[in-house]
Amino acid sequence: MNLARELEVTVGELFSLQPGSQKSPESLAAEVLSAAAPAKGQPVRICQIGSRWIGVPVSASPYYMPEADGIVKRAGQKSGRADLVVFAKEDASSKRLVLAGCDPATGLLSRMVEKLSGVEIVSAAASSKLALAWLNEGKVHIAGSHLEDPKTGEFNLPFIRKEFPDEDFRVVTFANWEEGLVIAPRNPKGVHKVEDLSRKNVRFVNREPGSGSRALLDKLLAKAGMHARNVKGYERVAHGHLAAAYCVLSQDADVCLATRSAAQTFGLDFIPLQRERYDLVMRKRTADLPAVKAFLDVLQRATLRRKLEVLAGYDTSKTGALIA
Repeated sequence: MNLARELEVTVGELFSLQPGSQKSPESLAAEVLSAAAPAKGQPVRICQIGSRWIGVPVSASPYYMPEADGIVKRAGQKSGRADLVVFAKEDASSKRLVLAGCDPATGLLSRMVEKLSGVEIVSAAASSKLALAWLNEGKVHIAGSHLEDPKTGEFNLPFIRKEFPDEDFRVVTFANWEEGLVIAPRNPKGVHKVEDLSRKNVRFVNREPGSGSRALLDKLLAKAGMHARNVKGYERVAHGHLAAAYCVLSQDADVCLATRSAAQTFGLDFIPLQRERYDLVMRKRTADLPAVKAFLDVLQRATLRRKLEVLAGYDTSKTGALIA
């Protein structure tokens, strides 16, 4: 009985197992969602969207190996395509959604969605523009965005209407957040404003082109009459708010531009510069899927809102509101 428990089978199944009856890993051609080219041996999670298979790379933390469905066996001839070796293709069922974006707090949403509905959220790290492009190409179910239109100051909708001129989209607000300068505790370099980034003793780490943070920095530099070449580290790129904040934590940089939630995650100090709205975008037909309806239902939960307020410092007064 102990052996059966360890092997996760019944006692009857234990004695009926035949050599070779266990399923072997199988090969699968998929489109891999990553800003970088797929690397051999990279662990991935998989999901089926329509007739196409999507692979989402996952990264290890310093303390544990990531949960994965397989690995990249060989990069394909086309950019973003790869041959995978997967262990349980049947697990990528209709109750698994791919969510692309950069919000550090979507992990809180994902865990609550899975707990309450059984729907798994596979998170694909992406800038706002890349997430919307993937959505337009049918590679993800939901895209997150916090892009500010420089002409109107409106968030997301001008970019979404340009990306989807046929108006085939639904937009739901996730939260309003603050973005600003993330610095080491007690601010040892005395950074207080964007102008301080031009000091030679201040090392900055930037976000990738196409991200809302990169666009905000460029706007603030232009407003201050500063040139990018005067910022030491402008060309250094961290993919994601948490990745940028971790550079500050590990002392690879003195400051970055990220959300308050990223600063709170690592116990760093934060200087707010702008309030932004982070929206979740999907196709109209996607919004009708049972898994997506379960996902959207969790956005209305008071428990989720309390977690976002306390753990991430978000304004959740509009969380779950249909914008378009």
